[in-house]
Amino acid sequence: MATELSPSLPRQAILNLILSLADDELMLGHRDSEWTGHSPILEEDIAFSNIAQDELGHSLVWFTLYEQLTGRSPDAMAFERPWNEFTCCRFVTYPRGDFGYTVMRQYLFDEAEQARLHAFGHSSVEQLREISGKLLREEAYHLLHSKGLVERLGDATEESHRHMQTAVDEAFPQSLGLFEMLDGEEELIKAEVFSGNNAIKNQWLSRVVPVLTTATLNVPVSHVNGSYSLNVKADDGGRRKLHTQHLKQLVDDLQQVYRIAPVAKW
Repeated sequence: MATELSPSLPRQAILNLILSLADDELMLGHRDSEWTGHSPILEEDIAFSNIAQDELGHSLVWFTLYEQLTGRSPDAMAFERPWNEFTCCRFVTYPRGDFGYTVMRQYLFDEAEQARLHAFGHSSVEQLREISGKLLREEAYHLLHSKGLVERLGDATEESHRHMQTAVDEAFPQSLGLFEMLDGEEELIKAEVFSGNNAIKNQWLSRVVPVLTTATLNVPVSHVNGSYSLNVKADDGGRRKLHTQHLKQLVDDLQQVYRIAPVAKW
């Protein structure tokens, strides 16, 4: 894989994109790991522990690409930045909530990953094309798991339906922050780096709305003239580093051991 970008490509905008991907995966992986030892059944305890490891591994893939292009190591990016310098969306930073919320967050994120990584398969950036092909194979298993849970829990019992509907009401507006416009995104679209977050969001809606509806869950959208219109405001701000205190707490936990011995070799 090439370790430098073509001079004709918008370098800073691409770096912004890569960093947002790495930060999203890092924070979601950390939140998922909080279920280790606390999931409602052993099978899900193991599943979410594995998913957390995968998400952290995917963040390392993106951080490694960032290092190849900038010289800044994954450890420096994950453990040495202050919390208000991360560019993750707010969605992945919120507390784990109950299991229904975690399942819904994972499902909505997994569908966004599918749409985004498929878009990268046609990117003008060689590195994005190569990485997306590798990550899609693992992400497919994440989606299979989270989608299956949503479908089963959505209309399994009155109680499970209530929990999952509450999860939709909370997580759906938050998840729209995954598609917040990046700094330099117009350059990325023009250079055919990817199709842009709005296009990916529309593909995502075409996937998640039918699944949630089939699971008897109400989604705050309208379907007009063959496309979906949102009836809620997106929880944006993360891409512009406008975070809540939830991220500060998360980063404090994440960096705690590293701060004790920052030059240690593990």
